[in-house]
Amino acid sequence: MAELQMLLEEEIPAGRGALLDSYANLERVAEYCESNYIQSPDKHRALEETKSYTTQSLASVAYLINTLANNVLQMLDIQASHTFILTKIDLFIN
Repeated sequence: MAELQMLLEEEIPAGRGALLDSYANLERVAEYCESNYIQSPDKHRALEETKSYTTQSLASVAYLINTLANNVLQMLDIQASHTFILTKIDLFIN
């Protein structure tokens, strides 16, 4: 039960918060990349830098989504097992 409570009160909200923070950071990175490309005299270098930031950002978001999805699946598994146990108890009593 403590594991379920930790997932519901800490892990899942923290994962959601991390995704929201990442969203805001991605907007700032996109603005920087656009501005950098427009102002840069070396367009090829600016494009390569943008590609690098894009790759890093996508990897970060994929990791955050994977972590959050795993936590949600773990929560659902725990809830399902609790429901199964309660159903068995109910059938035994009645």
